[in-house]
Amino acid sequence: MRHLWSFLAGVVAAPLTWVLIALGQDGSTRTVTRWVELGTYNTANLIQGAVYLAAAGILLGLLGTLRISPLGPLTAGLLLVAPYVGLFIDPFTVRDAVPTNWEVFGDPLPLVQLLDNGTMFLIGAMLLMATFSIQRWRNWPRPVVATPPAPASPVEEPTLTDWSALTSPVEHDTRPPTLGYPEADTEPLPPLPRREAGGSGSPWSAPPRAGTKRDDVTDRNTAS
Repeated sequence: MRHLWSFLAGVVAAPLTWVLIALGQDGSTRTVTRWVELGTYNTANLIQGAVYLAAAGILLGLLGTLRISPLGPLTAGLLLVAPYVGLFIDPFTVRDAVPTNWEVFGDPLPLVQLLDNGTMFLIGAMLLMATFSIQRWRNWPRPVVATPPAPASPVEEPTLTDWSALTSPVEHDTRPPTLGYPEADTEPLPPLPRREAGGSGSPWSAPPRAGTKRDDVTDRNTAS
């Protein structure tokens, strides 16, 4: 669809550009010529011709630079170049086909003047060169909407009113042993020394039996 609209824009822009440039050049030429004849000037008289030329320049700029479709500048360029090319084949027939008695708002429209001085051929060649841009034949890239990364959820610390911290099981300390955190002693203790029979003077020896105590008492009584 964009190629069709561009083609129609080229068909309309070619003759419209020809008319605007003819009005602008003719008005500007007659104004400057009169200044020279009178020896004085008034820049307000030049505004009308400048407006025509500016409108033609904006139209050609939009047609040649916008990336709508290359068919627009291609069509307009061929329509503007074709009359000048016809001068190489049959110049009198081509010039007679161009109207010479048209007027716009009371101003004469010298279309044949732009054909004779080659202005239309120059503009048409510029529009044809605009079609050789590779970027004009490509579709506009669709913008890629970048999805922002999901924000990291912060770690929520239990508050004073959070009862889940009281009901959750207590986590044991699983840090590796360091100098400030010694490893638990798991080696067995050494066995106690055994008591030997008849040992004397050892604090670990058993006390004398009751029978022996009685014999000692009998011997002491006999001796006395």
